[in-house]
Amino acid sequence: MFTKLLLNHYEAAAVILSGIGLANLLLQKNMIKKIIGLNIMDTAAYLFLAAKGWVAGREAPILLQDINGEWITRVDTYVNPVPAGLVLTGIVVSVSVTAVALSLTLKLYEKYGTLNIDEALLAMTEEQKIHEAISEHANEEIAI
Repeated sequence: MFTKLLLNHYEAAAVILSGIGLANLLLQKNMIKKIIGLNIMDTAAYLFLAAKGWVAGREAPILLQDINGEWITRVDTYVNPVPAGLVLTGIVVSVSVTAVALSLTLKLYEKYGTLNIDEALLAMTEEQKIHEAISEHANEEIAI
């Protein structure tokens, strides 16, 4: 069992990182720490894709010439470029999502003065009750 784990150490690291990121998302109250947990999970997915896309003994998907000067066109000579493309695309999307999440967190902090998600939700609920009370009071005055 441990020999397979040692052979697949990249995949094992990806699973461990994914678990750390998920635990961070579930257990932390601070929004910045939750965003960090999400980034850890993203990194685990990229590591897993990169590990699955790499094959020992194969070359980059650029046509090579053999000893006779002929082009090598066998598929088993080259590494599949799709996982690398997915990783690069995922990194770009991840950076964008992180930027949006951090900007929303900043606005949340500016409005409610806390990064704790439970405290922010309580403040939002109280604010909603105040708006409803004001709305009901205004409707009563209009009805009179």
